[in-house]
Amino acid sequence: MTPLDPTISTALADARAWPFEEARRLIARLDKMPGGKDKTVIFETGYGPSGLPHIGTFGEVARTSMVRHAFEALTEGKRKTRLICFSDDMDGLRKVPDNVPNKAMLTAYLDIPLSRIPNPFSKAPDETSASEGAKENPYPSFAAHNNARLRKFLDQFGFEYEFFSATDCYASGMMDATLLKMLSVYDKVMHIILPTLGPDRRATYSPFLPICPTSGKVLQVPMVEMHPDKGTIVYVDPVSGKKVETKVTGGAVKCQWKADWAMRWTALGVDYEMAGKDLIESVTLSSQICKAMGGAPPEGFNYELFLDEKGQKISKSKGNGLTIEDWLKYASPESLSLFMFQKPRSAKKLFFDVIPRAADEYLQFISAYPQQEPKAKLDNPAWHIHGGTPPHAELPITFGLLLNLVGVSNTEDRNVLWGFIRRYAADATPEKFPIMDHLAGYAINYYRDFIKPTKKFRAATPEEATALRALDALLAASPAGATGSELQDLVYAAGKDNGYTKETLRGWFQAIYEVLLGQSQGPRFGSFIELYGVAETRALIARGLKGELAAA
Repeated sequence: MTPLDPTISTALADARAWPFEEARRLIARLDKMPGGKDKTVIFETGYGPSGLPHIGTFGEVARTSMVRHAFEALTEGKRKTRLICFSDDMDGLRKVPDNVPNKAMLTAYLDIPLSRIPNPFSKAPDETSASEGAKENPYPSFAAHNNARLRKFLDQFGFEYEFFSATDCYASGMMDATLLKMLSVYDKVMHIILPTLGPDRRATYSPFLPICPTSGKVLQVPMVEMHPDKGTIVYVDPVSGKKVETKVTGGAVKCQWKADWAMRWTALGVDYEMAGKDLIESVTLSSQICKAMGGAPPEGFNYELFLDEKGQKISKSKGNGLTIEDWLKYASPESLSLFMFQKPRSAKKLFFDVIPRAADEYLQFISAYPQQEPKAKLDNPAWHIHGGTPPHAELPITFGLLLNLVGVSNTEDRNVLWGFIRRYAADATPEKFPIMDHLAGYAINYYRDFIKPTKKFRAATPEEATALRALDALLAASPAGATGSELQDLVYAAGKDNGYTKETLRGWFQAIYEVLLGQSQGPRFGSFIELYGVAETRALIARGLKGELAAA
């Protein structure tokens, strides 16, 4: 890890951001374990490649990485750590996802391990669009394609991790010793799981799922015999009706979900793994199975789920909510990391309208960081997003203000936007403010897709028209170079002098936004005038008063 600033190190004991609290719980766990102070600390995240990786998958890796970094800071980098991203690609396909091509083809492979299903995608994950002569998808299976896509976006965000495939882990023998251990405590595992199941499921349940040697399917069948001394199980083939004896090692079986999680924790020595609130029961049962095998369940916490615009849980199989690509079209990767950092135990809507606020809040945090006291720096999300070394950033305007500028100027040209920005900060250039240059591109994309189609101008009422004319007169008389604060005072004065009271002044600003910007809310209008220009704002008022904006 990057060495800590000495002034930061002295404040670690008082740091209260949630990754530090999680790291302290992990340290306490390790201190109680025999040899815990010397072992390499294993952090893990899991992913099911039955659907495309979604933003929730990113969130789990981002949050776990933040805890890992906090742990390394608290232990002064003296303990080795690893982050394993585990893909359960040996799982059988239960249903065809809604957001993949060639669904008819996939239907024929239900219950087949994901790593043995042909790849339905014609393009590789690093291709953004179909093109003549595009390379054939090099990934041989459905899981291989989705795994590649997962690794692509993890690499894009610079995560330090090791990728593990369940298929490789089972087939290579990495899990064999733990599988034999589970077989030796088979009755204990059944005693843990069976009370949680309904009668029908209880009749067919087994922690081991044989891979049928003839059909290749993952079979959910009961075991009729167990032979721990031979490392084998016996089941009845559902097609032939004959007994089949198979080893539990070498990839001949995979484990049922909760048993698989426990087996993985035990085999890999996992110390920390977080999970969604919907998996609380699974964590409890898997922990019991882990203990039955002589393992120690990992530390972790349960985060709340993300919701789409309808308030429904996002799902990789449904493809609702946002994708990583969606967010990155409209805002920076760091703003997405901030969204993951904030209130992980609170359910949050994850849709396009949360992006502008996240973008601006991220800018506020990195701008505030250099002037903060050490403890405040450690509680600043920017410290956790950037692994302790946030970039220095002084930005002339906010993302929200930039969005409004794009809308009013009716331009999708970055050079035009930079012309306006230089009115606000004369020495501003894309080279000097590269973050702002990226923001300009994001603002253009967001405006084009979400703001422009919803703009709805209206004509001013007689009272609003009077106040707008007063504002125009005040702007005409304003001195050259008036600041945003001074211009904001003029906006207030125009409203107060023309019938708006302290209680109704909010309606005055709403009128400005609806008549001039075509939306019900907007930026601090004085700052907008300073950026857009007094003459341009007066021309905008004239068009609004004439009804030209509403007519258009």
